[in-house]
Amino acid sequence: MKECVGKVKDMDGKIFGLDSQLFADIGITMIAMLVLFILLSYLLFNPARALIKKRQEYIQGQLDEAAQAQNDAMEMKSQYDEKLSKVDAEASELLADARRKALDKEKEIVEKASEEAHLIKVRAEKEVELEKDKVRDEMKQEMVQVASAMAGRFVAASMDEDKQAQLIDETLKEMGDNTWQN
Repeated sequence: MKECVGKVKDMDGKIFGLDSQLFADIGITMIAMLVLFILLSYLLFNPARALIKKRQEYIQGQLDEAAQAQNDAMEMKSQYDEKLSKVDAEASELLADARRKALDKEKEIVEKASEEAHLIKVRAEKEVELEKDKVRDEMKQEMVQVASAMAGRFVAASMDEDKQAQLIDETLKEMGDNTWQN
């Protein structure tokens, strides 16, 4: 080790051997490093920075699109919720309308049935009247036949007036008073 210390001191009494040549070499090395740094900056760093910037912009664009999509989704969700609440209201309204229409239809059907029942009743009453008229006509025909038979008896028996009156009274009693009143 003594030899090493002696050699370091041999260099003009300087510990590190700092001379102008060393400073020139350091300066040239620094300039070369600066030129190399600038050259690498233009060739490597700037394109890498540009690539990183493009990547950041792309990622930011994706984040913005995702945020916009999320906002749109939230807006659509609120619209759908609103529509669902309106659907419930519309369903209630449609059901109420259907019930009202059903009641109206029921009322209409009942009215038609009532009218038909009334028409059937009127028709039946007319048929009864026709039957009554038919029965009256038949009764009149029977009366005519009875009267003819009575006249035949009367002529055959040559009865006096008392006998005729008695015969008419008996015939009327046989027919009954109701026949003449109806």
